Amino acid sequence: MDLDVVRTFVAVADAGRFQDAAAQLSITQQAVSKRMAALEKDLDVRLFTRTARGAKLTIDGQAFLPHARDLLRAEERALASVRPGRRALRVDVIGRRLAPSGLLRAFHQAHPEVELDVVTLFDIDAALEALLSGAIDASFRAVTMPGLRLPGGVSTARAHDEPLALLTGPAHALADARAVTLAELAGHRIWMPGIVPGTEWAAYYDALVAEFGLTIEITGPDFGTEPLLDTVADSRSLATFVGEQTRLVWPADQGLRRIAIKAPTPVYPHTLLWHRDNGHPALITLREHLNSHQIDAPGTWIPAWARV
Repeated sequence: MDLDVVRTFVAVADAGRFQDAAAQLSITQQAVSKRMAALEKDLDVRLFTRTARGAKLTIDGQAFLPHARDLLRAEERALASVRPGRRALRVDVIGRRLAPSGLLRAFHQAHPEVELDVVTLFDIDAALEALLSGAIDASFRAVTMPGLRLPGGVSTARAHDEPLALLTGPAHALADARAVTLAELAGHRIWMPGIVPGTEWAAYYDALVAEFGLTIEITGPDFGTEPLLDTVADSRSLATFVGEQTRLVWPADQGLRRIAIKAPTPVYPHTLLWHRDNGHPALITLREHLNSHQIDAPGTWIPAWARV
């Protein structure tokens, strides 16, 4: 249904005169008459009774009026949903337990007026496709991994460097250490079944292994966080890496240890990606908020390809 015609019908109903509706809509009275004639033909009913004093709604016109108003309200809601600043800022955070989710929570606390829509996409390819199509406004990723070339129009800015920690069970050889060095981890088995070859996080850990001679095993199915913690808690030889700000909860009797890594501290480089043509005002607010986070702190390590 032509909403301009519906809008004209409502204007005539409210004004009571074709001439007054025409003036309100900045069109001619003849155009109003043609639109009403076309609408009555489409609906196969008379909507107005024309009198010397103006236009009066018929019973059918009275029945149609509330639905016509609903159509115009629906149009306004649809338009508002895509107006810059009126719709929620949609941001991809990879995982809801990971640091980017915490960054967005802090942003929301600092800017409660900004409506957020948080989504989780699988990898950098899915994130870039969503950015280019306009399905999301921004994404937190580690870029630019070897072999990846960012498409034109995509901008990036390092947003947050998250230190890694070692997670062990109470019987592990390093369980009582307050901190360990990367050199001390050489020869120890680091188990990370959630690493998927070809992803940006796989590229990050490949670089870490190559530079420091570590052993990271990705064998076995990935059953999720809780089974991983159960296995590490019971093992004398297996440990895993976790982000310092990854939200983990485990039973007290598991006795898991989260141990700092030093000399250097490996950090995961969370980078914000967005399309430079995106005019959502909240995107600028988010970028300014993230500028306060420390990047390239002394004594830290990231892959050379992540220095964007």
